[in-house]
Amino acid sequence: MRPIRWLVAAVRDRRERFELQPNGPGAAHGVRTFSRLGGSIWLLVLIAISILVVAFLVVPRGSGPMAHSPAVVASLPFWNLGNGTDVVVQHRDSVNEVSPWIYGLDQDGGVLEQYPTEQTAEVGHRIGQLREAGIPIVPSLANITDGNWAYEPVAAVLHDPARRQRHVTEIVDLVERENYAGIDIDYENLRAGDRQAFSDFVAELGGALHAKGKTLSVAVFAKDSDAGYDERNVAQDYAAIGRVADQVRLMGYDYHWNTSPPGSIAPISWIRAVLDYAKTQIPPERIVLGVPLYGYDWVVGGEGTGVTWLKAFQLATEHGAKPQYDAETQSPWFRYTDGQGRQHEVWFENAASSKAKFEAARGSGIGGVYLWMFGYEDTDTWRELARSMPVAK
Repeated sequence: MRPIRWLVAAVRDRRERFELQPNGPGAAHGVRTFSRLGGSIWLLVLIAISILVVAFLVVPRGSGPMAHSPAVVASLPFWNLGNGTDVVVQHRDSVNEVSPWIYGLDQDGGVLEQYPTEQTAEVGHRIGQLREAGIPIVPSLANITDGNWAYEPVAAVLHDPARRQRHVTEIVDLVERENYAGIDIDYENLRAGDRQAFSDFVAELGGALHAKGKTLSVAVFAKDSDAGYDERNVAQDYAAIGRVADQVRLMGYDYHWNTSPPGSIAPISWIRAVLDYAKTQIPPERIVLGVPLYGYDWVVGGEGTGVTWLKAFQLATEHGAKPQYDAETQSPWFRYTDGQGRQHEVWFENAASSKAKFEAARGSGIGGVYLWMFGYEDTDTWRELARSMPVAK
């Protein structure tokens, strides 16, 4: 939509061409007609402008044309399921789907719960809360085996057509038995040679779920070219996945990770490049951008440890560090020295950095966002989410 000032200028220009050109086409009959009707016309024009101005001021403004109601998904890892559920229910009007990250694989590629046995009752209770809140549940299934990312179990399933079909059947049975809205597949660290097998699996699973009225989401590594930066990017064929999945969830985080040098988790220039590339491969309405709500605390020269926004705030307060905001990456960060004399550098996410990503998603016209709710995020993030990505009531 063009700015209001464009409309005002156009009306003014039209009036000038009628009234201020005595020798022009409006000098005789045109100007006399305009004079007779001028009061009524200008009254109507002023009313129209007033209505548009009010609409412009009242409707939440983003940086781009998102005409549809966006998908806003809360992704809850099992270790944050309790607090995360409470927060999601509290902000029910800002979320229209939730993905508890609770399923993994056994050594043979069978589906099982990946949370500790002692958490079973808690998980059941929290899933019940989400159902009572009326939020569609699309749980995540990851290739986590015995608490670690595991390649062999999922690779064996993908490359054996019979086992792959059994795997598809098992997943569909789980979704139907638990009355989930669908499933989210998060199979990571695959190899280049798995590309076609993984695409075939996604196509088979998508067809089977859709036949039952269920949905399929697939989490993929963020990349700005088909090759990406290593073979796990090559393993995920954006175009093939986008033809089948209802949502293709771009993991827009870990640009810097725990074993890399310190730096922004999700620099905004990278996010924009990822979205630009994804839109050349996937229907935009199926793209859902992953927005991180966490950070890393690196020991300079060593590794980083994942931290929540709350933990980062506590560290800064404890050590008298003043967080800075890096304008180029749109990320907050700070440094401190611990009790052992070691230098630390912390990069994390807050409401401002998340807003930058919400607006990038909105401006690109994609399907929506999902929040990777690591735990205890900046509470103002929810305000920015509601402003940038309002969901239909």
